[in-house]
Amino acid sequence: MVKLSAELIEQAAQYTNPVRDRELDLRGYKIPVLENLGATLDQFDTIDFSDNEIRKLDGFPLLKRLKTLLMNNNRICRVGENLEQALPSMRELILTSNNIQELGDLDPLASVKTLTLLSLLRNPVTNKKHYRLYVINKIPQIHVLDFQKVKLKERQEAEKMFKGKRGAQLAKDIAKRTKTFTPGAAVQQPEKKKMGPSPADVEAIKNAIANASSLAEVERLKGMLQA
Repeated sequence: MVKLSAELIEQAAQYTNPVRDRELDLRGYKIPVLENLGATLDQFDTIDFSDNEIRKLDGFPLLKRLKTLLMNNNRICRVGENLEQALPSMRELILTSNNIQELGDLDPLASVKTLTLLSLLRNPVTNKKHYRLYVINKIPQIHVLDFQKVKLKERQEAEKMFKGKRGAQLAKDIAKRTKTFTPGAAVQQPEKKKMGPSPADVEAIKNAIANASSLAEVERLKGMLQA
């Protein structure tokens, strides 16, 4: 594993991505902990932490500029509190292929009032009953969840389900959290099975990337190429 040091941040690739945002590429270093991010000098709209060994989403200094966090293929099982204070402009959070287990583990995201796009695909939590409605209720400003647009009907269903004392009790009953995380402790991670796309699929995905209109769409398509 590699420590996320100021030196690594300074040496990492940085560029203007397909949606013209400044991006820092910290992909694939097997980083275990988010730290020393003050060394970015808040110069990036997007930071890509995909393909590392990160277990908890926290450790951010104040980064006013950061809009998009790409956290695919880590081991994240906990979301830190007060993210909105450190990341006041975050709009897109991609947590595809992590290890978030319980609906209650998502509650810290409710305070991030700027968050409009969230992906939790290939996390155990997506198999929980009422998962989608729970997230929509907790993060009412969300526009896209798991790369599917949130529909008005879903918003109405979520409001009805969690309305009043009975709804609040339901939310409380289903929103247990994973036990406190201990640094260094083993965390069960589902084995990742890879089935590569066919050559024809690869070509189609590459064409779609070229025509993508958002960074999240680009990232989703890149993930398909690497599947």
